[in-house]
Amino acid sequence: MSDKKSVSTPFECCRILFKFLLFMVIISNVAIHVTALSGREGITPSTEWGLGPLVKRGERKLVVSTENGEVSSVRVADGITGSYHLQFITLEPNSLFLPVVLHADMVFYVHTGSGRLTWMDETEQKSVDLRIGDVFRLPFGTIFFIESNLEPARQKLRVYSIFTNSGDDLREPLSGPYSSIRDMVLGFDRKVLQAAFHVPEDVIDEVLNGTEVPAIIHGVPKTTKKTLWEMEAQFMKSLLGKGGHGFFDSQSNKKKTELFNIFKEKPDFENCNGWSTVITRKKLPALKGSHIGIYVVNLTKGSMMAPHWNPTATEIGIALQGEGMVRVVCSSTGTKQGCQNMRFKVEEGDVFAVPRFRPMAQMAFNNNSFVFVGFSTTTKRHHPQYLTGKASVLRTLDRQILAASFNVTNTTIDRILEAQGESVILECTSCAEEEVRLMEEERRRAEEEERRREEEEARQREEERRREEEEARRKEEEEARKAEEERRKREAEEARRREEEATREKEEQRRRQEEEARRREEEEARRQEEEIRRRQEEEEARKREEEEAARRQQEEEAEREAEEARTREEEEAARQQGEEAQREAEEARRREEEAARRREEQAQREAEEASRREEEAAARRRQEREEAERERQAEEARREGEETRRHEEEEEEEETRRGERGEEEEEEGGRKEEEAAREAEKRRQEEAQRQQEAARRQEEEMERRHQEEETEEEEQGPYARRKRTFLKTA
Repeated sequence: MSDKKSVSTPFECCRILFKFLLFMVIISNVAIHVTALSGREGITPSTEWGLGPLVKRGERKLVVSTENGEVSSVRVADGITGSYHLQFITLEPNSLFLPVVLHADMVFYVHTGSGRLTWMDETEQKSVDLRIGDVFRLPFGTIFFIESNLEPARQKLRVYSIFTNSGDDLREPLSGPYSSIRDMVLGFDRKVLQAAFHVPEDVIDEVLNGTEVPAIIHGVPKTTKKTLWEMEAQFMKSLLGKGGHGFFDSQSNKKKTELFNIFKEKPDFENCNGWSTVITRKKLPALKGSHIGIYVVNLTKGSMMAPHWNPTATEIGIALQGEGMVRVVCSSTGTKQGCQNMRFKVEEGDVFAVPRFRPMAQMAFNNNSFVFVGFSTTTKRHHPQYLTGKASVLRTLDRQILAASFNVTNTTIDRILEAQGESVILECTSCAEEEVRLMEEERRRAEEEERRREEEEARQREEERRREEEEARRKEEEEARKAEEERRKREAEEARRREEEATREKEEQRRRQEEEARRREEEEARRQEEEIRRRQEEEEARKREEEEAARRQQEEEAEREAEEARTREEEEAARQQGEEAQREAEEARRREEEAARRREEQAQREAEEASRREEEAAARRRQEREEAERERQAEEARREGEETRRHEEEEEEEETRRGERGEEEEEEGGRKEEEAAREAEKRRQEEAQRQQEAARRQEEEMERRHQEEETEEEEQGPYARRKRTFLKTA
């Protein structure tokens, strides 16, 4: 029990997987592995072809081509709703079109030969025999294949089909009309296939590694060894369940499926000029759910399908036998954009399309009949609106209104409507020939018009060329003129530039001369200033030397005076010791005051001389410093005077004490007086040294200020030096 469950589980999984795959193919109309047998022998990819109201037989696109048959396709457009996809399946006797899955509804007509159609709907497999004139429809999602019979006449089986999307969208399917069932099966992995087929791995390898077969192969006898496509059927049977009806199950449902055959049914209309039949869903229940109907028209020699229009459907026709002319008229209302009257010759195998509401007429030539089958975009019964004959729609209109519409009399309208006794298919001897003649005339007119248009275009091109040459010549002249003007302008600009350059050079030379003159003036002023400064320095040095000589002379005089004083003091020391000491002290004080006065005058002269060399701004500061220095000197002189007076007072006190002590102390007093004199002389010498040191410091200070002033003058420039020189001179 457990083994059975383990075996059945993969089958259940595969069954669910396949049902999901089949559901996606039916709903989305997308190929599972490839589309439209791509990759097979003779298959070419879909490209843009046809897309016109008439597609000749030689313009068909070859889809499949093998020695056992071929499949070709066309795309025809009505110019309004879009394009339609038709395929022509041709099988050699005893050939097989391998199973495919439809992506769109397929409505087909059997043109020649015989065979067998096998398909599978939702519950069972069905098969019907195919013969000439059969019409049938297979809905999208159907899996089918076709076999051709081996007849004594060895006639090929030809099936003409149209593929449309479901619903109201009747245009060609976007994903291709069908997919190969073989590609769908072999698209699974090895493990899934082995579980689904329930066979050893080497069998699956043989299937996967086998040579790929084309879409159409030679017929396989029922008694031969099981082939690949039969293994595919077994796979599908396994997935769909052993208890149900398999795809290739020999115990298929015995219910008979009837196809509609146009040659077994009575035509809808027939007279001596031909017959026509329309297959609707009432006649063929298989058309229910589809919006495609089929009609067949047989025109005898020299006959015509009366001018008419189809108010409900676009008609796509395929010429089956003979040849004929088709005339399509464009309505005069509207803008006529993309709409024009057409006439074209149709031969056997050609496909043509006429949109609804476009009046048309099909005509047979005098030497042959014209038979064509058509697909209409409706399954309802056609109600063509005929313009002539007993069935003419014009007979239902008011004659006066109709006469006013044509701008003729009522009698003329009566003659037009009552003259034709036939309806639908009319006799029209040489109408097709006349259409050919008119078509040739139109072609010649078109060629003539094309020739005239080409000549006109050539003339226009020649005129355009001449205009272009004239324009080029004019442009060249204009460019030459502009070039000449530009040259003149450049020359004038160059002359102006040279003149400006010369002016700039002159200005630059003048500026250099002025700069040189200014530089010479500054150099001369600087030289004069240096000369003045040198002279001033020499004058100052001379004055300093004179002052130094005067100071030395004063010092020498002071020394001589001091020496004389000492001599006098020594001579009269004994006699006038007291008075002499007093006089000497007074004289020393007087000399000191005189020396101080001279020093003050000398310092004042030096300060005044220095103040003259300073600027007005520095004069005040130097004056303040000199005043401060004079005050300091005065203070020092005052202190010296006080010190001198103090010493004198001390000497007087000492003399008083000596007088009181008497004679005995005269010697001691003399010695003390000498010591006092020597001490006073020493103090005077020290004071003279202090004054000399003060004068030296004052000279150094004045020299430092002078150097600072020179540095400041150098920083301020020649103008400041000239100004200072001027101030000094002033």
